[in-house]
Amino acid sequence: MEKQGKIKSAKLKGKAKVVYLWRRYQRVAAIAAVIAGITTITIYSTVSSLNPKPSTTELENLKRDFAAQKSKTNQIQKDLNNVKIKVNTPVTTNTPATNYPTINYKAGGTGFLIDGKGLMITNAHVVKDSRNIRVFNNKGEQFNAFVVRLDIPRDVAVIKIDDDHFKFFTTLPYGISKITADIAEPIFTLGFPRDEIVYGEGYVSAKTGFQGDTLSCQITVPANPGNSGGPVFNHNGEVIGILSAKETETEGAVFAVQSKYVYQVMDELKKNPQYKNVKLIAKTSSNKFDQKQLVKKLQDYVFIVKGD
Repeated sequence: MEKQGKIKSAKLKGKAKVVYLWRRYQRVAAIAAVIAGITTITIYSTVSSLNPKPSTTELENLKRDFAAQKSKTNQIQKDLNNVKIKVNTPVTTNTPATNYPTINYKAGGTGFLIDGKGLMITNAHVVKDSRNIRVFNNKGEQFNAFVVRLDIPRDVAVIKIDDDHFKFFTTLPYGISKITADIAEPIFTLGFPRDEIVYGEGYVSAKTGFQGDTLSCQITVPANPGNSGGPVFNHNGEVIGILSAKETETEGAVFAVQSKYVYQVMDELKKNPQYKNVKLIAKTSSNKFDQKQLVKKLQDYVFIVKGD
């Protein structure tokens, strides 16, 4: 009616006036809304681009994935078969004297003795899914083993060599430290990122682990898949940790379960009458050796751990 000139807008009151104003300015309001929306999206996009993205840093455990390695090896063999060049295959001469059933290993890491009768420590994540376990010393000799205790929260596993061919040790040349290592304390590792013992050297960089985890400490040392469960020694030959994981996006950030927690795991194990007399040595007898002699002596007590 207003458009036809029959009424004047000034005389409109109440709801009639609201309807009139809406119809008159709805196009302007729609345009303003669109502009506001575009402005909001533009500002949000600009702010998002300037803000740092959330951290995607994660931990990577250091066990070996034998299934993936086997797949890669098979592919390499296929590639070699397609090359029309004769490839000489080296002859292996260190065949074990004892025959053991074949196991299709899926995962593995490192372990070390805590008593001379075959009781060993490794990471829980190395053996938790394994039905059969076999350990290998630095001479290539293999022995059957089984899990005695699995402590998932501490990521510690106690395994036992159960094999007639294993020769007991009278004593161990190292102790298991009960205290947290100091920052900047020199350390070294022995482990099996491949089927040969590998030495690594570094230092303690923090008394806590990933995101302040008090179960572990941070060390700076070379570490690769297969080092999980390996001992971290100070230069007195004492075990101060169990190497377990590293950050995926931070160079040199490696973590080890503090050795003092091994005592807690063993206290729980001793509730089993079969292991009540197991005693851990806190002090080392190896500090009289120089570094080269020390490493040569210690490597006999460090093993490859493999499971299916």
